[in-house]
Amino acid sequence: MRYKTFFEYPVFTNVKDVIYHSVKKYPKNVAFRLKEKNGEEVKYIDITYEKFLEDVNCLGTGLFSLGLKDKKIAILAKNRYEWALSYVSILLGGMIAVPLDKGLTDIEIENSILRGKVDAIIYEEKYDEIIEKIKESNKSNITTYICMEKIEGKEFLKDIIENGKEKIEKGDREYLDYKIDDKALATLVFTSGTTSKSKVVMLSQYNIARNISDMQLVEDFRSTDVNLAVLPYHHTFGSTGQLIMLSSGITTVFPDGLRYIAQNLKEYHVTFFVGVPLLIEKIYQKIEEEIAKQGKTKLIKVAKVFTNLLLKFGIDIRRKVYKQIIDGLGGLRFVISGAASLDKKVEKGLNDLGILTVQGYGLTETAPVLCAENYKYRRYGSVGFPMKNVQIRIVDKNKEGIGEIVVKAPNVMMGYYEDEEATKKAIKDGWFYTGDYGYIDDAGFVYITGRKKNTIVLKNGKKIFPEEIEENINKIDEVEDCFVFGLPKEDDLVLSVKIKYDEEVIKKKYAGLNMDQIKNVIWEKVKEANKLVPKYKYVKNMILTNVEFAKTTTNKIKRFEEMQKMHLA
Repeated sequence: MRYKTFFEYPVFTNVKDVIYHSVKKYPKNVAFRLKEKNGEEVKYIDITYEKFLEDVNCLGTGLFSLGLKDKKIAILAKNRYEWALSYVSILLGGMIAVPLDKGLTDIEIENSILRGKVDAIIYEEKYDEIIEKIKESNKSNITTYICMEKIEGKEFLKDIIENGKEKIEKGDREYLDYKIDDKALATLVFTSGTTSKSKVVMLSQYNIARNISDMQLVEDFRSTDVNLAVLPYHHTFGSTGQLIMLSSGITTVFPDGLRYIAQNLKEYHVTFFVGVPLLIEKIYQKIEEEIAKQGKTKLIKVAKVFTNLLLKFGIDIRRKVYKQIIDGLGGLRFVISGAASLDKKVEKGLNDLGILTVQGYGLTETAPVLCAENYKYRRYGSVGFPMKNVQIRIVDKNKEGIGEIVVKAPNVMMGYYEDEEATKKAIKDGWFYTGDYGYIDDAGFVYITGRKKNTIVLKNGKKIFPEEIEENINKIDEVEDCFVFGLPKEDDLVLSVKIKYDEEVIKKKYAGLNMDQIKNVIWEKVKEANKLVPKYKYVKNMILTNVEFAKTTTNKIKRFEEMQKMHLA
């Protein structure tokens, strides 16, 4: 497999070396710009790279003093400075980070903590009620509860930082001098929001650092960039993405919320962000709406033909011609899309305006990036080339050359936590079997044609495992069996369920009702089952049948066959 590199960057094998290299190279660069509101007054606070490392070392020393050396520490919060600070502090001290999805239900949060055998948790005040319940249940291993805000009876993050600072001033160098074991476990990451069906991925410092090094060789990261931290940090794409920002001397800012993205782009003069297709497509939609509002749709269309023609001759005037549009986005320069397929029209449309937009592909198990387009090589519809140290093969190809994507790379996980059987299934002879399907064209570009066997991937990048939803719906008395699937609607999927109702139960309980009334009864119970999972997993459409599902000899529903019956496959 051919690869192309354009930049130079050292090969690092642990995150500590990555961070120390950046601080040495960009000490006075702003690592984080924070906003503080006091009524109508707004104040911005800049954290330089050297100040960030100082905070990391103080927090890390404080964590060591609490007896958390070599321990597993969960983080539960929205994207904020304290999240990034906690994560890096944990990694630079050889502790184990366990990022938790803030969108999980209370039960899922507790189960994740139990499955991860977490020893301590750093969280924001919003989750104090949940944390208190977990503490009272006395089921977990947690000995230390650290809040990002000051709450009576809980350790306060700032106090731990101050304590660490005092210890360092008195000569404590245990954390500062800690030698990282590159191949040791660094983080445990849950592959989805479910706790009963998800796997827990073990990533090492080596996995993460090598992925950062590879990304640096091909993508045009600039130390003058301002990054908007949109992707949730609990996703590997979000956490590794933030480490890439820190490896590049980039300034990171935080959005006030999804509805304020457009405002924040201009407010902070954002030049770069990593996002999911849904967000990127909404931004492009607003651009088109504004152009139409000004009556310039035809003018821009003609201008694109002209600027693209000049581009073929090596003359790039796009950002000058479309300066007004780009300025309306704060000066946006570079967008990376991942987690699902980006609309080709949107990718091309942004690139035509001079906003570099590329797609990538990866998995939690690969820390995460395997392939990506770059500023020199793009092919719309593809996910670009493999990273320099990533080998990709397509196995069990069909006539069209489509088969399962298998990879060998330094960023492939250590395995699944406490699941040797799943690890052996996924990694064979050093090759990781992704469960995703695709092909490679003659030029070496990789294309993804299908996701894991049962996974439903929504436009916003959320991945849904149908089994957990089916498990809840199957508990309904009136349901004999069910099958959850994504029903195509426009360019997204609507989470739907096909239910085989229990005829005996229906006869006993609803003898006087017609089928429409029975459907309403079952639908109300499905809506109740929805409340057991996060909102993005809510079933929004139901089909009722009395026909048996096609099943295997082990009584599993043949999903593909059922999809074919509905003309969806």
